[in-house]
Amino acid sequence: AVATSTWAALQALESTTFDWAAPETPVTDDLLAADLRAALEATPDSTPKDVGKAEAADFTADYSVPHLAHATMEPMSAAALLQDGRLQIWAGTQFPTMARTVAATAAGVEEEAVDLRTEFMGGGFGRRSEMDFIRQAALLAGEIPGTPVSLLWSREEDTAQDMYRPAAMARVRASLKDGLVDHFDLSTASASIIESMAGRLGFPAMGSDATIVQGAGEQPYGFPNYRVTGHRATGRVPVGFWRSVGASQNGFFHDCAMDELAHLAGDDPLLFRMRQLTHGPSIAVLAEVADLSGWTQRTQGRAKGVAFSMSFGVPVAEVVEVEDTPQGIRLTGAWIVADVGIALDPGIIEAQLTGAMIYGLSAAMTGEVTFADGVPRQATFWDFDPLRMRQCPPIFVKVLESGDPIRGVGEPGTPPAAPALANAIFALTGMRHRSLPLNRLVTFV
Repeated sequence: AVATSTWAALQALESTTFDWAAPETPVTDDLLAADLRAALEATPDSTPKDVGKAEAADFTADYSVPHLAHATMEPMSAAALLQDGRLQIWAGTQFPTMARTVAATAAGVEEEAVDLRTEFMGGGFGRRSEMDFIRQAALLAGEIPGTPVSLLWSREEDTAQDMYRPAAMARVRASLKDGLVDHFDLSTASASIIESMAGRLGFPAMGSDATIVQGAGEQPYGFPNYRVTGHRATGRVPVGFWRSVGASQNGFFHDCAMDELAHLAGDDPLLFRMRQLTHGPSIAVLAEVADLSGWTQRTQGRAKGVAFSMSFGVPVAEVVEVEDTPQGIRLTGAWIVADVGIALDPGIIEAQLTGAMIYGLSAAMTGEVTFADGVPRQATFWDFDPLRMRQCPPIFVKVLESGDPIRGVGEPGTPPAAPALANAIFALTGMRHRSLPLNRLVTFV
């Protein structure tokens, strides 16, 4: 609907009826789960780590996470004007070179005739690497040359038309010897982000998809027998980059398994990780987070959980503390230590790590997108609920510098958040949760 005001456009849409064809690919939660289970049994898409023997039997666990929306604070938006043969685009985009190409094609002009102004994004998290809203604004501008177009999606449209973080499943098989991990075999399955995104851009998806195993194959543990395999599931739902990409689910799978093995070994879970890491900066972030958080796993009415993940070359350790109250579980504290190599701006690093942890905690506590008859059930913030101010614990951050080359910090704070919270809930209640979101079984206050 094109109108001279938002209200008029909304009224036009509400007065229009649609006849929808049946989807080419059926989408329900049951079918999506069946696809993931089948993928775990199929030939691997990739095997990024294969050291020693692959057999393990003492411990077996299955983990799962749902689809997630990006839920940026500002829904998708752009402005466009085609005038005198030139197209101007104003948009917050994470992929400006591709945006320029897509806009030119949509408006029917040469790429050299496109002026793209990259604005503040109002949140990206991977969603604004997509081209759908850019294409839509340029297409509309091409239909009404000389008239500026201001495009803003509603929250409901933004949630329903997302390119979601893929749902994923994992199976971990492991065994202990002399109190340490001897075998660790992680199989992880999800739809392919690269295949999905390449299809939207009209490119072929060639080779294996590294995002399926991202955050699983690069953990710096020295297990004698260590294998990680990635398995590609059927792509029924459009999926895309979500903050920390594959590490967002694989950090949860890998580290929760490590926590379970630590308790199986009767060891302190933080020391258990440190004893088996082979990377000095990774050991250092765990030692520092223990000191920063005053690490004691359980005190009167409260408990702490620890998690470690290496992603994007940045080792990050996080501790979350929870308290049992008559109303439910309350988060009472959180601590983050990361080694970024060289810290050019410690204030920005602290802000990025804090935001990344909050993003991960929101997903762990309440985040999921579910499907029935091809339609997502969630629409806006009362059914895709982020962490509220009253629920957010005080967060303390320490940045280490190993002297290695500078590395990015926008992503690595997210993967340890979910396992740190799940591990804390286990320490508090004795209940192990292997699926997200946690509010399916836990009440948070």
